[in-house]
Amino acid sequence: QVQLVESGGGLVQAGGSLRLSCAASGNIFSINTMGWYRQAPGRQRELVAIISSGGSTNYADSVKGRFTLSRDNAKNTMYLQMNSLKPEDTAVYYCNAKVGGMPLDAWGQGTLVTVSS
Repeated sequence: QVQLVESGGGLVQAGGSLRLSCAASGNIFSINTMGWYRQAPGRQRELVAIISSGGSTNYADSVKGRFTLSRDNAKNTMYLQMNSLKPEDTAVYYCNAKVGGMPLDAWGQGTLVTVSS
């Protein structure tokens, strides 16, 4: 099994920055693609960014140029650096991992990011 623990959420003013972390434990050798999703009140959950085990990244159009996703395999940790935050970035952010050999993805507990105007 794989466990994901998130940290770094909080309250920030528009234009500010936050860095989210997701630490993986358990059968970390089985983790392939990891990513961040977010869900704002009254909205559907959406993919923010994904990263492969080799470090290849893809971003949602809404965050390109502002967010940077990285993965430290030695520390079994994924990071989401969020710059130039906007009020519309306000959401609960969830860490996700595609686990080889498992029927379901691993998910973190979620961390709330609130961007004030």
